[in-house]
Amino acid sequence: MPQFARYIGVDYSGAETADSSCKGLRVFMAEGSGETMQIQPPPSPRRYWTRRGLAEWLREELDRDISTLVGIDHAFSFPLAYFEKYRLSSDWEDFLVDFQHHWPTDAQHMYVCFIRDDPSGRGLKRTGERSWFRVTERWTPTAKSVFGFGVQGEVATSTHAGLPWLLYLRKQCKCPLHFWPFDGWEIPEGKSVVAEVYPSLWTRRFPKEGRDGDEQAAYAVAAWLQRANRSGSLDGFFRPNLTAEELGIAKIEEWILGVV
Repeated sequence: MPQFARYIGVDYSGAETADSSCKGLRVFMAEGSGETMQIQPPPSPRRYWTRRGLAEWLREELDRDISTLVGIDHAFSFPLAYFEKYRLSSDWEDFLVDFQHHWPTDAQHMYVCFIRDDPSGRGLKRTGERSWFRVTERWTPTAKSVFGFGVQGEVATSTHAGLPWLLYLRKQCKCPLHFWPFDGWEIPEGKSVVAEVYPSLWTRRFPKEGRDGDEQAAYAVAAWLQRANRSGSLDGFFRPNLTAEELGIAKIEEWILGVV
């Protein structure tokens, strides 16, 4: 019996501001055994999703009594070296609060690069090295560092833009969410789950059928989550074969769902 009733795939974008219309921000959803469909933003002068609009839509959807699995394409945490350098608590929510204080990328008119390039900004007090990788990234040959700005296929900008919106969901959703694996490797029955995904693991498994690269990434996430859940293989991905030490580190750094 499938554990989830809905599957949402998000291909993220850190472009411009939280209120900018981002062509690279795409959302697909599948319900039950139904077709995976693109979800367009609510009608507005903006053609594409904004990060703020997406977060508000997710909050509304996740507050409905429908068990949902959401896969978002950006990192949810940083390498252990970051926590050690700044002597931070290993609690994930504390990390998000500290990050949002130094990188308020959810503020109006704020670009990631404004904080990154400001020589007197708070962001300088919370930076990392592009040579730092999480364990899950070391297990994924093509994954990029969360501090690797300006490289092909980078995730640094989208991660720095997206983290404050994870805190928003954690604080604002009325129905408690399970952010995997921070809230535990085991998934409570009936609870909606939010996890980091890496679309490149699956984009070539599904025909593109006219979708552009961002659309295909979001489509592949939702379609794979649906297929893995209905086939019974998803449980195995929620329990990666890690040593006790690796499990402990991953509870701080996070793990990409689908990496085995």
